[in-house]
Amino acid sequence: MKTKLFLLFLLPYTAASSQGLTVEKIMRDPKWIGASPSNISWTQDSRSVLFSWNPDAAMADSVYGYSIAGGEPKKISYAEQQKQNAMGNAAYNSNYTQLVYAYRGDIYLQDLKTNKIIRVTQTEESESAPRFIDKDEWVVYTRSQNLYGWNTKTGITLQLTNITRGTETGTAQPAGGANRGAGGGFGGGQRGGFGGGNAGAAVGSGAQEQWLQQEQLALFQVLKERKEKRDARVSYLRQNRDTDTLRAIPIGDKNLQGLQISPDGRFVTYRLYTPPSSGKNTIVPDYVTESGFTTDIPGRTKVGAPLGRYEFYVYDRQRDTVIQVLTDSIPGIYDVPDYVKDYPKKFSNRRLPLRGVIISGPVWNDAGTMAVVELRSQDNKDRWIMQLDAANGKLLLIDRQRDEAWIGGPGISLRNIGWISESVLYFQSEATGYSHLYSYDIITHTKKAITEGKYEVQSAELSRNKQNFYLLTNEEHPGKQNWYRIKTDGSKKEKITSMEGGYEVSMSPDEKWIAYRYSYTTKPWELYVQENNPGKKPVQVTNKAASDAFKSYPWRDTKVITIPARDGAQIYGRVFEPAAGKKNNAAVIFVHGAGYLQNVHYWWSSYFRETMFNNLLADQGYTVIDIDYRASSGYGRDWRTGIYRWMGGKDLDDHVDAAKFLTEKYGIDPTRIGIYGGSYGGFMTLMALFTTPDVFKAGAALRPVTDWAHYNHGYTSNILNEPYNDSLAYAKSSPINFAAGLKNHLLICHGMVDVNVNFQDAVRLSQKLIELGKDDWELAAYPVEDHGFVEPSSWTDEYKRILKLFNTWLLK
Repeated sequence: MKTKLFLLFLLPYTAASSQGLTVEKIMRDPKWIGASPSNISWTQDSRSVLFSWNPDAAMADSVYGYSIAGGEPKKISYAEQQKQNAMGNAAYNSNYTQLVYAYRGDIYLQDLKTNKIIRVTQTEESESAPRFIDKDEWVVYTRSQNLYGWNTKTGITLQLTNITRGTETGTAQPAGGANRGAGGGFGGGQRGGFGGGNAGAAVGSGAQEQWLQQEQLALFQVLKERKEKRDARVSYLRQNRDTDTLRAIPIGDKNLQGLQISPDGRFVTYRLYTPPSSGKNTIVPDYVTESGFTTDIPGRTKVGAPLGRYEFYVYDRQRDTVIQVLTDSIPGIYDVPDYVKDYPKKFSNRRLPLRGVIISGPVWNDAGTMAVVELRSQDNKDRWIMQLDAANGKLLLIDRQRDEAWIGGPGISLRNIGWISESVLYFQSEATGYSHLYSYDIITHTKKAITEGKYEVQSAELSRNKQNFYLLTNEEHPGKQNWYRIKTDGSKKEKITSMEGGYEVSMSPDEKWIAYRYSYTTKPWELYVQENNPGKKPVQVTNKAASDAFKSYPWRDTKVITIPARDGAQIYGRVFEPAAGKKNNAAVIFVHGAGYLQNVHYWWSSYFRETMFNNLLADQGYTVIDIDYRASSGYGRDWRTGIYRWMGGKDLDDHVDAAKFLTEKYGIDPTRIGIYGGSYGGFMTLMALFTTPDVFKAGAALRPVTDWAHYNHGYTSNILNEPYNDSLAYAKSSPINFAAGLKNHLLICHGMVDVNVNFQDAVRLSQKLIELGKDDWELAAYPVEDHGFVEPSSWTDEYKRILKLFNTWLLK
């Protein structure tokens, strides 16, 4: 039997080199490549750009500053770094003449005209999240999970909320419903998502509890009399309490989230989270420790574990009432997913639970007269944007996006919801199949597309004067980005950047400048500064991203091509071709990870090690192809969700079609094609070798998912639902179920302290292959590595093995 299990690599390999590239060289500490800047930001006066950088190859990056007036970047002190980090989360007043920020646990106010700084708090407790409200007269901040206000004119500080932990004895009332009475507390609220909610969270459990309470009171006179006395006492105390005493808002042992106050200071909103009462976490053993003893690393749950419960409340300070915002009447809340039709016996007589909902926000207009919230169902098949009437807790639908697969795409979040005017808001939606920007008039109930087309708005920022949006889009080509300005009505679109490649843009606070990381296919990220207008010439700030050693090799400038898929779609890819006379008629397909990620583009790849390795393979005569298969980002909703309920379906078809393309267009021998990739790419490699063994001669599956029922909930349930509700999706998507199909050559590499895709995945598959009596597979284990390898020695060892695999089996 040829099977080999390695827990430590013991075999000495010779260096694999070609035209100056070796595995040892490209897998060294990435500092050899050069020093790219990162974490771009601006000082609040818009005069300097801050960024992390390591041009001297030190142990870690330092923070540098660059003045738009010119000169060289200069390293700034640690104290200044901390101050600037704090300023990065500052909040402005309405006319941008003052700002407030939290620094080392205290609150500061700065006048931008005089640069005068006032220390608002100086306490042992930590204060955070300051903002201006009530026509800039008050600064509100958080301390110990409560809101406090500081008057900018008088200097008076007031506690605005009295949220307490412990027993829940409050009198929150549901929106539009009667007071639940003493003892009703803050209970009720949303239950778990379809099939994936809390254990025991049944439909209408709040109504059930209320009914039982009423029955008890009707049956037992003693209970009725005691309740009447208790209610009378509560009423008396409320009517006769000190008017300066803050109402206590007990939250029990629930977690407080999203505490904020309306711009006029009247409404306080917050969310409570109740963790699931059950659910088992994985444990990851760590064998190589300083102590010499094996330790356990606490892990995550697996898909289908019970979910927590979320509740949303409004505290009306004017009326001194707390209202729970209920979701049992929002449009579509009882809708069931289409996949249940595949299980008629399971679901035909089953009453489905009220889906759990997470409410985020609110986002208020400047006057504090209107608010909107974003709601997401916990099964992630619905997203609602709704107007919140804070006075009564009622919700009014503005926009609903339903996706039978899952809600996603760039900009589909609360961060991209805001107000263009007092009655017109904006948001992003995939309603057309591509993420675009929309406006909605609250008064006329009119929705309007601001952008449209078969491309994605990947980021959007509203200008201070609310006349323009600044956008990063890929409208010229899926693999090219540019920065634009467009009027809020969708007119007068202007392209501001001009270089071909990718951008990560940071706009100055005064919006006159942009600083951006820019890169091209063969050129790592550098920092540029440019006036924020069309036709302006960018100024390159850094020039250390590519070292002399890196520049000495002629990296392939791979152009983006399209490959016809069997269903008529076009797959974007790029090919690393060998030099004339070097072609060996063998090919390798590289599969990027994450699933929802883009790697076929015109900027520097985050898979830089793999890109360099692909160049090495091409030097040795291999033709290498890299495609953005179904589920990759950058191509709209249909491409994103193309793997719904079947991972290893259309995404694998795309790779098989790419292999066919290589044989037809590049003359590749169809019996000499290999495949490799990490994480999702490792999973894809397994599916390729197990289910299409006649297409792929050899494959390297790095840190692969082998059984989706053992991965995490957030990622997996979006695509495959829960295993106990949609077992068919898991059955046809998990490689371990198809291991019997292996007939060629497989290398599995996995970090043993992987807290993302646990090493257990590789161990379970190994046992399955052993039981099946399979030959020609190896497992290489890396005792000190997590999901993303860190040590150059591990990277080197892993890629030597991959190269040996291909040279052994593809060159025969």
